[in-house]
Amino acid sequence: MEKHQKRTVGIPMVGGIAFTFLIAFLGFWLAKVPGFNMVGQLACAIIIAIVYRQIFGYPEQIRPGIVFSSKRLLRMAIILYGLKLDIAVVLQDGLGLLARDVGVIIFAIFVTVWIAKRLKANPTISLLLGVGTGVCGAAAIAAVAPIIKSKDEDTAISVGIIALVGTVFAIGYTLVRPFLPLTDIEFGTWAGMSLHEIAQVILAADVGGEDALAIGLLAKLGRVFLLIPLCFLFMYWMKRKSVDDSNSAKIEFPWFLIGFIIMSVIGSYVLGHSIPYPESVKSVVTSVTSWLLTAAMVGLGLNVSLSDLKTKALKPLIAMVITSLALSVLVFFII
Repeated sequence: MEKHQKRTVGIPMVGGIAFTFLIAFLGFWLAKVPGFNMVGQLACAIIIAIVYRQIFGYPEQIRPGIVFSSKRLLRMAIILYGLKLDIAVVLQDGLGLLARDVGVIIFAIFVTVWIAKRLKANPTISLLLGVGTGVCGAAAIAAVAPIIKSKDEDTAISVGIIALVGTVFAIGYTLVRPFLPLTDIEFGTWAGMSLHEIAQVILAADVGGEDALAIGLLAKLGRVFLLIPLCFLFMYWMKRKSVDDSNSAKIEFPWFLIGFIIMSVIGSYVLGHSIPYPESVKSVVTSVTSWLLTAAMVGLGLNVSLSDLKTKALKPLIAMVITSLALSVLVFFII
């Protein structure tokens, strides 16, 4: 009897996890279709998940596995994402860029929130979009969301918007490159300091050549590095907020951030130094991270109701687009 109960409990868990990976796999293939290949696997998977939810509803029978993907797998992806951050390179070659990156993050968050208030937009989605715009897109949103107690639906909407808008901006950068009075280094710096995702920086900076791509990634890594202190600032802010509001729930420490920091240290000072880290292994780790993050976002996407999307997302989207345009112009003049 007990074995039967365990088996019964295990089916919804395994089935839900498998379902999120199935949609992630469909997103992977959709991202290979011309047009969708510019959007990327993550955004394609979220789109499929949202469409599935509207047509077939939420698959309640396998909810435990879907929740596991959206919570646990998401944290695992963030931890592994730390391996992408080379702290040594940022501190050695990017200190000048790092100072400007701080300004970029402050500008993106405060301007997005300020515009959102004027538009009376959803505050949580607006804040997440400000963080994603200023730091590193979906990964930053995923890291900050549990700290500010964002609803799964709001997190998914924010990730979808940041991926789609960021891709449009990256394509726009490649189109205007021939008309800009910038050197390859300056163009790469511009892309790295103002675009949303690492993949989008690579897409845009690559047209400027190897030097542009290298400096672009360095500028972007500085913003990823700043995700760590930013998360702790949000923790402090939420704790202060909970003290002021006696009805607020206790803020749980996001232990996955410690994992992120540990992985960053390992990736920066251990792997490739005292321990060999072949490119083939690095590629596998990157792929695993991408798949875990995509499956997690599918779990979040299944919580999105399109009936709420128009009312909740339109104004934050407008605020984010205005901020992104202003950020591009600002960075253009300070590089």
